[in-house]
Amino acid sequence: MGYEVYIDDMRLPIPPEKIPIKYPGQNKTSVLINGEEVNMVRPPGLAEISIEAVIPQVNYPWAVWDGSIDCAEDFLEHLKSLKESREPFEFIVIRDGPGRNDFFDTNINVTLEDYSVSDDVNEGLDLTGSLSMKEYKSYGTKIMEFKIKEDQDTPETTDSIPKREGTLPASEMYTVQKGDCLWNIAKKRLGNGNRWREIYDLNRDKISNPNLIQPGWVLTMPL
Repeated sequence: MGYEVYIDDMRLPIPPEKIPIKYPGQNKTSVLINGEEVNMVRPPGLAEISIEAVIPQVNYPWAVWDGSIDCAEDFLEHLKSLKESREPFEFIVIRDGPGRNDFFDTNINVTLEDYSVSDDVNEGLDLTGSLSMKEYKSYGTKIMEFKIKEDQDTPETTDSIPKREGTLPASEMYTVQKGDCLWNIAKKRLGNGNRWREIYDLNRDKISNPNLIQPGWVLTMPL
């Protein structure tokens, strides 16, 4: 099986040997007044991803350079930029195998929590980067406006929720195929995988989890 691993728009020249993704639980055990224990079930926590990536400084035949980075220095500068920007980005794993196209892919919005870079004498001139990422979920604030009427002593509240910007008109439909993910569809049909969120925004009536889409779904595509 082959892997393509992307951190933001940067493809790792050599995929990590392991890609552990942890989904921590947030359940809490409480003790009742009669001494019995109960498990308070809560939603799962944010996914945590830790990988070690080898960044070659030698032009190995098995390393893939697609132009997103050209050398180890580019890799380090990109990591520094991601950390300093404090902005979320995409962690993408594309799986492929001979004669099959139905492997599932991984596409998670994350933030870079920690990273370190080391030289290992056993790795020669190559660098090893250890990255710790955490899933990012967007959130918004709700504005409460209080108005007091002249003939009332109690305040009246009106909820004002900011309108979502950038509602996109639909131009065509696309039927999900085996092996598709939103990033792949955006790359194939829109020319830019980073536009996957536009597809997600137009199809929230079908897609509850952007990482899970089913073959046969008909999606509305943005312009």
